[in-house]
Amino acid sequence: MPKIDIETLKFILQRNEPDIRKIAGIMQEIELELKAEEEEKALRPPAVKKQNVLLVSDPDGSLKEKDIVGWIAQIPEDDDIATTAGRIHSAAHEFNTTPKGIRMPVETIGEACEVISAKFFKEQNVWVKSKTPLLIIPVENKIPTDSEE
Repeated sequence: MPKIDIETLKFILQRNEPDIRKIAGIMQEIELELKAEEEEKALRPPAVKKQNVLLVSDPDGSLKEKDIVGWIAQIPEDDDIATTAGRIHSAAHEFNTTPKGIRMPVETIGEACEVISAKFFKEQNVWVKSKTPLLIIPVENKIPTDSEE
């Protein structure tokens, strides 16, 4: 539903309705509705903050005791995924040649994902979806079944 400014609404009512008392009553009702809406918004619980997690298949359990982090990036569908790190390196190199990059150069993939703007990544056809590192959880890639059935 489109929203309209209160002053614009008041101007439209004044233009189309000659009775000022009627306009004042309508505007008062609108203000009461807006106040009730604001009170309702204030009573809502705050939004739950969410965290991204990347699940990695580990059927043999070799990653179980390791603490792994990673980042989510996207590349064009037809491109080789092995080029992703190289694309981020290229974007970091381009960033490091800018005045901001000269002052504070990035030296790791994590710093690149966190600091570099999307413009540099877009030039390399890579889109970083997670600026902060994500915790990666190795899983067995099996759903346990109930053996009693």
